[in-house]
Amino acid sequence: MCERRFRGRLVAGPCLVLCLGCSLTASTSTAGDSARPQSVPAAAATVQQATRPQVASTDADRSPRGTRRWRLTTPAYDGQIEGYTTRVSGLPGTAITLKVSTSATTYTVTAYRIGNYPGGGLSVWRSGPLPGGRQAAGSFSNRYTRTVHATWHRSLTVPTVGWLEGFYLLKLVGSDAWQAHVPYVVRSSSSEGKVALVEPVATWQAYNTWGDYDFYEGRGSDRAAWAVSFDRPFPPPGASEMRFGVIPVVRAAERAGVPLAYLTDIDLDADPHALDGARAFVSPGHDEYWTDRMRAEVLHARDAGTNLLFLGANTAYWKVRLEPTSSGPRRLLVGYRREPSADPLRDTGRAAGKYREQGSRSAENVLTGMEYECFPVDASWAVASPRWWGYRGTGVRRGTSFAHLVGVEGDRVYPIATTPRPLQVIADTAYSCGGVPTSAQATYYTTASGAGVLDVGTLRWTCALAGRCPTWRLGRRTTRFVRTVTRTVLRQFAAGPAGARHPARDNLARFDLPTVNEVPAS
Repeated sequence: MCERRFRGRLVAGPCLVLCLGCSLTASTSTAGDSARPQSVPAAAATVQQATRPQVASTDADRSPRGTRRWRLTTPAYDGQIEGYTTRVSGLPGTAITLKVSTSATTYTVTAYRIGNYPGGGLSVWRSGPLPGGRQAAGSFSNRYTRTVHATWHRSLTVPTVGWLEGFYLLKLVGSDAWQAHVPYVVRSSSSEGKVALVEPVATWQAYNTWGDYDFYEGRGSDRAAWAVSFDRPFPPPGASEMRFGVIPVVRAAERAGVPLAYLTDIDLDADPHALDGARAFVSPGHDEYWTDRMRAEVLHARDAGTNLLFLGANTAYWKVRLEPTSSGPRRLLVGYRREPSADPLRDTGRAAGKYREQGSRSAENVLTGMEYECFPVDASWAVASPRWWGYRGTGVRRGTSFAHLVGVEGDRVYPIATTPRPLQVIADTAYSCGGVPTSAQATYYTTASGAGVLDVGTLRWTCALAGRCPTWRLGRRTTRFVRTVTRTVLRQFAAGPAGARHPARDNLARFDLPTVNEVPAS
């Protein structure tokens, strides 16, 4: 069971992994419902008004002044206002097409760059008042795959001329005070010499319940979707997954002062050279769903000397593919998570499914060093290698522990042929997974290319960076520890192949680790 948010409350429900802040929604925008009354103004008139910003500053991006106003104070849990962009990212200067549905008479849009600012955000653009109107309810674009699509008109175009590369939130505010978020990445044209922060958009969509269907849930028993569309909003509050997963990492990386590139995993799928020359690749938080192209690009980067930093657990567990729709390329995420036998490509190399079931060299440990082990997990982070270079400045000793830092999923290392060596276990703790004794680790390995690869093996690392997790108060001591380690690793990874300066000291023989996973598969 997993806690998810419904109308502002945390409720229990089945899921494989923690979806931090994901929402079950009772929105009127549901698949199969009749379309809502149309009162959407003509697109041309709306666009004309929207492209005259009342506040549009490029110098403001470089100002140290920030704000907390990007946060939602009255989230529209019942679909009073919601929206989505027609692309998840774009180069600076590329206009953003935004589609909005609202019951309010008018609404405004403010764009915030999230980063190392007081309050966490910086306002870079604001629209004038725009005429509101309800758009159509969600409907099946493919009833067989139970794919819900929001067939909406364009509402406005947001200019991004002069915007810095980075992670942005578009805050929608109705005249009735209801609010929603729409995420967007102004992506970098090159990762050369930079630390690449890659936002896990595919995983966000896998858990997107808008229209009552995602890869986990649907109307009726075992009626989850086999494919989900990017052409739909995120249920409110719309940015919780980002708030506890991505935003703390973006702010920590900018505070560390390292050169950064901003991308999404969809960009990796589209551009096989997206990570060329990158000093490091960073996977922030919940990053479960990957395509073969994403995986190949990251492996290629590692083998060219790019350091890899996995700040989550259960990474690269499910293989999916991206397909085009009438709205553009890579707008459909195909998973067949619950019924892989239904995949029409099941007998080909493109079939969806668990990576570890597609050959020993495909398991996630080939990339991360560990394998996904268990949900739910609630355990302490116990230091196993206090002299590991990433612990500098923390004052830890062997056995120093940080309560509740391992959860709500955990990874585990297995001393098997596909586990990269040399590999150093830097944290180790025992716990019970559904009554089966097991353990969780964090590991660091190095490669012949000089790349260093760190997998923290827990989903709570990123919310600890923020100083606040959804279900646990980890405390200032844990937050200081996590922030210090993250800063140290980011700075060392930004300096180039870490393995040359900090080779992993293989210590697997010190631990009683089985070669076979005895925990029931999720």
